[in-house]
Amino acid sequence: MYLLIPAAGSGRRMGSSRNKLLLPLLDKPVLAWTLAAIKASRSVRWVGIIGQPDDLPDFKEIVISLGMTKCVHWIPGGTTRQESVYKGLQALPVVAERVLIHDGARCLVTPELIDRCAAALLRSPGLIAAVPVKDTIKVVAPATQLIASTPDRRQLWAAQTPQGFAVEPLTRCHDEGIRQGWEVTDDAALFEQCGLPVTVVPGEESNLKVTTPMDLAIAEFILRQRGKE
Repeated sequence: MYLLIPAAGSGRRMGSSRNKLLLPLLDKPVLAWTLAAIKASRSVRWVGIIGQPDDLPDFKEIVISLGMTKCVHWIPGGTTRQESVYKGLQALPVVAERVLIHDGARCLVTPELIDRCAAALLRSPGLIAAVPVKDTIKVVAPATQLIASTPDRRQLWAAQTPQGFAVEPLTRCHDEGIRQGWEVTDDAALFEQCGLPVTVVPGEESNLKVTTPMDLAIAEFILRQRGKE
């Protein structure tokens, strides 16, 4: 299985001047935890890290420390996640028919979830890892801050990654997104916009995305608990 890691973001919401994937989490950078889980999976054999040139030396150091130099490939990123993934698709080997896409900041993903998504992708053109929403969600009018509606949470799932797709239709969806000027926050939204089916694979409650200092503290707690177990 082929896997792309969008890693071209910044640490703005983390309050950092550097890529948040390079911030320390226990004794390793955030990205090292993500790559370690991918290395431990049974299904992934090719990894593309999509990042900015300034981060390349640090990323390479992490890859070397994990002994993953043979399977990890460097792909220059874009100015948005959407553009970066598009560049990643174009850099895949021509034989790649399916691809998993996993946010580098979801460093608590387990090898088991990666393998479940990889197996499910053999039977589906598109999928996402996701968990049912536990909170009651309110739709709020931005101008007035008044509640517009309360959707039935039994139909709501919180999207995670990995997300997986057949390469050819996902590339077509990205091309259409460029033509139409669509701006999306994940690749499943492009599939949906093009009328293609996306299946949900049960994710993991601990598979949080490290975005803020609070997320980093929670991730540290979870990793310490895993260490004890």
